[in-house]
Amino acid sequence: MVSAVGNHGGEPAGRQAGRRGGLFAALDLGTNNCRLLVARPAGDSLHVVDAFSRLVRLGEGLALTGSLSCSAMDRTIAALRVCAAKMRRHWLTDYRVVATAACRQAANGASFLTRVERETGLSFELITPGEEALLALAGCAALLERTIPHAIVFDIGGGSTEVMWLEMPPAGPPAVRGWVSLPLGVVSLADQFGPATATLDGYQGMRAEIDAMLAPFEAECGIADAVAEGKVQMLGTSGTVTTLTGIHLDLPRYDRRRVDGAEIRVADLAAVTHRVMAMSDSERASHPCIGRARSDLVLAGCAILEAILARWPVERVRIADRGVREGILLGLMGVAAPVFAEPQLVPAVAAQ
Repeated sequence: MVSAVGNHGGEPAGRQAGRRGGLFAALDLGTNNCRLLVARPAGDSLHVVDAFSRLVRLGEGLALTGSLSCSAMDRTIAALRVCAAKMRRHWLTDYRVVATAACRQAANGASFLTRVERETGLSFELITPGEEALLALAGCAALLERTIPHAIVFDIGGGSTEVMWLEMPPAGPPAVRGWVSLPLGVVSLADQFGPATATLDGYQGMRAEIDAMLAPFEAECGIADAVAEGKVQMLGTSGTVTTLTGIHLDLPRYDRRRVDGAEIRVADLAAVTHRVMAMSDSERASHPCIGRARSDLVLAGCAILEAILARWPVERVRIADRGVREGILLGLMGVAAPVFAEPQLVPAVAAQ
């Protein structure tokens, strides 16, 4: 981390003052989005002071070329300059900036992050798929039910999809019994299938590809038996599930307060997916919960979601409009102890 952004209070000062009243920032650079959150502790949660989110599509074309394109990098640099300026305006006790799938997968990912530091002052930490999954889990774990003994938590990203299998003890933190990181998300899957994404054959092909990737994970963990016994809850965090929830609720515009924490019947999610599939390109682009920037990606997200739900047919899904950024912030604040240690995972079932 560099002085161009600045941990203005300095880490020693932050420790002396304590973290309960401090101000913290988390920046998550993904394949599709660039997201910044600035917050202070509020009991066992956090109070947002400032935020920024922009669809930069850093990984656009990556699945086809293996590299980040010049236009995608330029878009992302422009957004990161905004983030850096916002971070400089706040007296931060601590902060963390992380990059995920696009920069992991791209041949020029490391050189791009060097350019980012040179042009914005932001020194990014390139995190592993396992750490990305754990941060997303830490960010949304408060939405899990203690009365249900097991949980599936998934995060459909732009360049990868993480799925975790948890044991939920009556007290104490959830235990991660297995995980998988699929090397496909909404951007990479849409790039791979191209115009066929919007056709029935293409949609079924996307579902089949994701299901084939999930099969070894199911064989390793034996989740289906617990699902059949009604002992499994499911929690999803991603633009896909929040978008579909907004459509299901008939929101005139997206409202995080209505979406975060909502519980949706799988049958209702299927109905929304069919609505989205029946829309024309222009109808998807003009829908207030989809928008032009997501209109060509939403079907790829629906295909990933349907593959997950078909593999493990629970009755309901809890929706989280929170994830990696919140996980980072809770860790920085000391509100959530780092209980989700990566050695607890099962790397043998990781696809990436």
